[in-house]
Amino acid sequence: MKILLVTPPLTQLNTAYPATTQLVGFLRSRDLEAEQMDLSIELIEALFTGPKLEEIFELANQKEKLSKQNKIILQQADFYCRTIEPVMRFLSGKDNSLAQRFCNPDFWPRSKRFPSDDDLEWGFGMIGNHDRAIHLCTLVLKDISDFIQQTIDPHFELIRYAESLCLRLPEFQPLQKELEKPLSLIDKWMLDLFSKRIDETKPGMVGFTIPFPGNLYSALRCAQWLRKEHPEIKICLGGGYVNTELRSLTDHTVFDYADYIVYDDGELPLLRLLTGGELIRTLYRSENGEIVRANFDSKENISFSDTGTPNYDGLLENNYINLIELTNPMHALWSNGRWNKMMLAHGCYWGKCAFCDGSLDYIRRYETTSIDLIVNRMEAIMQQTGQSGFHFVDEAASPALLRKLSEEIIRRKLTLSYWTNVRFEKSYTPELCYIMAQAGCIAISGGLEVASPRILKLINKGITIETARESMKNFADAGIMTHAYLMYGFPTETAQETLDSLEVVRDLFENGYMQSAFWHRYAMTIHSPSGQSPESVGAKRIHIPSGSFANNEIPFTTPHEIDLDYYGKGLNLATYNYMQGAGYDMKVPDWFK
Repeated sequence: MKILLVTPPLTQLNTAYPATTQLVGFLRSRDLEAEQMDLSIELIEALFTGPKLEEIFELANQKEKLSKQNKIILQQADFYCRTIEPVMRFLSGKDNSLAQRFCNPDFWPRSKRFPSDDDLEWGFGMIGNHDRAIHLCTLVLKDISDFIQQTIDPHFELIRYAESLCLRLPEFQPLQKELEKPLSLIDKWMLDLFSKRIDETKPGMVGFTIPFPGNLYSALRCAQWLRKEHPEIKICLGGGYVNTELRSLTDHTVFDYADYIVYDDGELPLLRLLTGGELIRTLYRSENGEIVRANFDSKENISFSDTGTPNYDGLLENNYINLIELTNPMHALWSNGRWNKMMLAHGCYWGKCAFCDGSLDYIRRYETTSIDLIVNRMEAIMQQTGQSGFHFVDEAASPALLRKLSEEIIRRKLTLSYWTNVRFEKSYTPELCYIMAQAGCIAISGGLEVASPRILKLINKGITIETARESMKNFADAGIMTHAYLMYGFPTETAQETLDSLEVVRDLFENGYMQSAFWHRYAMTIHSPSGQSPESVGAKRIHIPSGSFANNEIPFTTPHEIDLDYYGKGLNLATYNYMQGAGYDMKVPDWFK
């Protein structure tokens, strides 16, 4: 049976999301017919064209009430329709000669998010014309996307699609009501693309990867269309959202849209579905309407060594686009560049953090393979894609593994670049950081979390502020950029500890040890040590009935309640300024006034 694997809208637009490439590589290694499509970038390619924008503006012009900003954009409709296709050619790397023209601020209509000349000068200097042009084009696309969301389709966002609808969805009914509504204009265009691919590939099964809440709505819209137009095609759902949110699913209504839901690594469940073997970690609805959980708790898996090399066949013709929303160079890596995404190892070698979903397979099961096999896979991917940049999407790459990887890259005399996620531990010595940089490491990201000694110990992070600072310094000295994941609102964290954390962050930015950071508001999840034992971190679970659809976040109370909205605003404002090289002279408490 042939399977078509689909990444539904919307994920990042500069490179392919890795789920389908990994699964296609594995399934083809087992001589199975597998194809893939990135419906996310294909929708954006189709949407951002002159004729489609004309249709959008004509429809919006019929609205009785428009905001001042949207009226201004509508007045510039001819400009946007005329320039959108050159903009997309430029962002996809097909016409770099436009950089000189697009980097000129006077070329563009002014909007609320348009940067000042001083900001552009600080971010790009006198000769950073190409990145300056990408930045300005990105802001234009964001303006158009806001316009579409506010006038045509409330679910549309440039990166996420209907995310607010699916962020917290304990019951399926609200989403079902949306799916029962008439198709929006964006829905119709999406389904036009999807239906053409179905006609071309004629699959016996379609599998949707749903990595984030924002992919759920569009996946089910496509599944809804399949049910009506091609009832003979089997439908399967999987991915990160499914693995974390839908593990305790009891509402069988979702099976009106799908035949199967598979969990954890998809290689073995899909292999069994396609070859008629015994189902594993698979849910389906029986003839009498009950949900069957086939071998749901099985630990059987394909070994990491046998999962195959990611395969990009079917995605190479997509016009992925580079975006730079913020001028910060480390922050831009996520959305700028066609990174080959792959894993160095399965799971997390630490796996003890109190906030992390450590009970789930993707973190709990740590498994490595030979470094020769890893670098062989890298060379095969470079040969296929023509791209030499790698983003290793591991939960946390170990220092020992990165040493072996870097030494093998140097031994083979490969010229490439890579970045990955790490833990800021003492093993990142000046010598190791130098070897990594020589092999092509340009950046790392890692969790500093709450920069408070007490909280770091409470969450069992296994690092100290001192070791994190030293490893960051060593990365910086080697010319490797650093991004830190930060957290606020952890149980028992006081207001003063929150301020102290920001003081540590300010110091790391000012000294050049950290180039980018992002604050996440702590959420207690049912799969984490803190969620499974809230009292271990000083919290008390608030018991509410479990939802019949999505269950993940746990409400809780703590003795030291602080205004998280208030502190979150100050933390993000301060860190945004630090990333722009500003605000170091302000006292930390002043950000919260």
